Parts: sequence; C-alpha cells; structure tokens
Amino acid sequence: MNIMKYNRGYLFSKLIGRYILLGMLQSLLLISCGKDEDWRPNFEDGKSIVVYDLPGDTEASMASGIEGKENRDFHIFLFRFRDQKQIWIRNAADSMRWLKSKDWDLAFTGPYNSELFLNNANKRYNPGYQGEAEHTAVVLLRQAYETLDEAPSDAEFERSEVNKIGWASSEASQGWFRYSLATHIMQGLPNRCYALRLPDGRFAKLQMISAYKGNPDAVTNMNWPAPYFTFRYYVQQDGSRKLKTRS
Repeated sequence: MNIMKYNRGYLFSKLIGRYILLGMLQSLLLISCGKDEDWRPNFEDGKSIVVYDLPGDTEASMASGIEGKENRDFHIFLFRFRDQKQIWIRNAADSMRWLKSKDWDLAFTGPYNSELFLNNANKRYNPGYQGEAEHTAVVLLRQAYETLDEAPSDAEFERSEVNKIGWASSEASQGWFRYSLATHIMQGLPNRCYALRLPDGRFAKLQMISAYKGNPDAVTNMNWPAPYFTFRYYVQQDGSRKLKTRS
C-alpha cells in the first residue's frame, strides 16, 4: 500500500513537472515570436512621412563582376517632399529639365546614392548650383529627430556651411552614416537630425536611417541589398518654425 502511494505520488509530480516545463517553453516561444514581429523600431508618429526601402540605383556597382549589376557611376535621383516623387537623372536632358529648377528637395548622389544635397543655387558642387533654389539651407542638430520641436533661427541657417550630407568620417563630420573600410558597410548615426529651409521657404526636419533593404538591426554582409533608403521627414505647412512631431 505504501509502495502504491509512493508510485502514485512520483507519477503525479513527474506529470506536473512536464506541464510546468511545457508552459515555460510555450512562454519562451511567445516571447521569441513577439520579438521577431517587433524587431524594427517604430518610426511612425502620426505626423512625419516615413519612407521605407526607397530604391536607389540598384543596377550599378563600384566593382566589376557582380551578377546583375554594371560597374559604373550611380545615377542621381531627386526626391520631392510634397508628393514623395522620385525623379531620375540619367542623361543630359534630365539634368537640363530638373537640376536648376525648384521642383525638387533632395538629391541622392555619389556611391550607392548615399551622398545627399538639399537643393541649393548658391553652393558649389550642389546639383542645384546656379538654379532657382536661392534661399535654402541645412543645419545639423546633434539630437534625436523626435526632440526637435522648432527650426533654428534665420541667423543659424545663414551661418551653416552644410552642403553634402554623406559619410561621417569623424565625429565632427556633417554626415549621416559611418562607413567601415574593413567591412565596407554603412551604419546610420543616431541623434543626428537635419533642420531644413526648403526652396518654397517652409521649414522641415529630416532623419536618414538606413541604406539597406529592410532596415536591418545589423548588417553583417557587404552584399546585403542596397541602396534601399529608409528615412523620415516632417514639413511644417503653415510657414512657422514649429517642427514638433511628438504627441
């Protein structure tokens, strides 16, 4: 009789242990799945425009022998804030039609389209040089995008020398990404926000986030699909300097 009680107790405790272990495994699985679903930070704030995976010139390459790509310069493309229009500059006719106009905001140029310019008629080497965008300017602010609530003063815009926004080769650089000569991988820098005075006189803010498809947490392969740009911006429509996007 005592042996039967012992066996029953042993089997019962073993069964309970299995249920507990199963429950723990299910909980871990749910947590793991939740992390997979939420791996990408939420850039949506209800006010900003968030652009995910905007393709650059994905057919170009800086090296030869890459399947499906040509070893050539990357075609420039322009981006217009008001309607998210992407405009390609592939030849002299495209350049004549678009570059000197005020009808674009950002130019994506250089290797992997990673070097950005705000349309500006006065800065040499700007794609819009000697064009119609007379009073534009960029100010780099070393703070998180969501914390920029007001555009800088006109005096700050006038003092700013920011023109090309590309590789940040040092902490003092005006660029938006780090680049490793060892791995040949770009990494977007946090806490860098650009205040903009646009061709139409309105104020905006911009954060460049990633140049890789899917905006991965970490790029471990130099052959990761690129360039595919993720960025966000906010344009104040009423002409004021208010750039607050936090709720």
